[in-house]
Amino acid sequence: MKRPQVVETVSDLRAVVREWRRQGLSVAMVPTMGALHDGHVSLTRIALERADRCVVSIFVNPTQFAPTEDLDKYPRQLAADLDRLADAGVQLAFTPTAAEMYPQGFDAKVTIGGPSAGMETDFRPTFFEGVATVVAKLFLQTLPDCAVFGEKDYQQLCVVKKLCRDLDIPVEIIGAPTIRDTEGLAMSSRNAYLSPVELTQARQLNKILRKTAQALQLGAEPQETLDEARRQIINAGFDGVDYVEARESNTLAPWRRDRDGRILVAARLGATRLIDNVEIAAV
Repeated sequence: MKRPQVVETVSDLRAVVREWRRQGLSVAMVPTMGALHDGHVSLTRIALERADRCVVSIFVNPTQFAPTEDLDKYPRQLAADLDRLADAGVQLAFTPTAAEMYPQGFDAKVTIGGPSAGMETDFRPTFFEGVATVVAKLFLQTLPDCAVFGEKDYQQLCVVKKLCRDLDIPVEIIGAPTIRDTEGLAMSSRNAYLSPVELTQARQLNKILRKTAQALQLGAEPQETLDEARRQIINAGFDGVDYVEARESNTLAPWRRDRDGRILVAARLGATRLIDNVEIAAV
């Protein structure tokens, strides 16, 4: 398969998209930070089902990393990423530098309330400000008809949807199902950090969440059930649990039994922080 065209500047990106528009073609976007895996590829396939052309951005966004996080260590493998995009049939890769995205004197920030409150924000206070700012820029640079985000980063998906609603950004946001390995572990670029022993322990996380969701659907008391999930995660070998929360699916307000919900978790295993979520059906 032919590799996608690669552009590094906003002006070149806009020139390609402008030509597609001149031809009457629709455009989808998949924002990524690279180190692509099967989960990312599944997003591009959905994008190409919904539009004539697909742009994938590959940009490790520094504004969503705290000073103590793994910005410098985050995996970067552009050649392999382009091979994956070629196999998926993606037409364009946007690979800007940090200076292209945040030139000297850049001061703007986008802040989103509502679904950004709590959970990730409790541990990464500036994370969603960085996400909302870079996603807003990518949408304005590309002007896609739709964009595809994975449900694994469920709180992020809700934040991006609210960003577009509140700012009248005319991009349809499509949530794509989480891609998992054969034992249920959610695909993540950070899984590459896990040792063989940690990988076995990590695969217990989704199993615990599913049992917890089933217990809640059967009428178990929410806080006791979530506390038990936390204990089970620690007993599975995790070093810590940042949060285990039951929230409503759309607003991320505290879950009520008559609403569809999600259990969301962030847990630490060695040097790796894993996040995941499962659905809770309305009772």
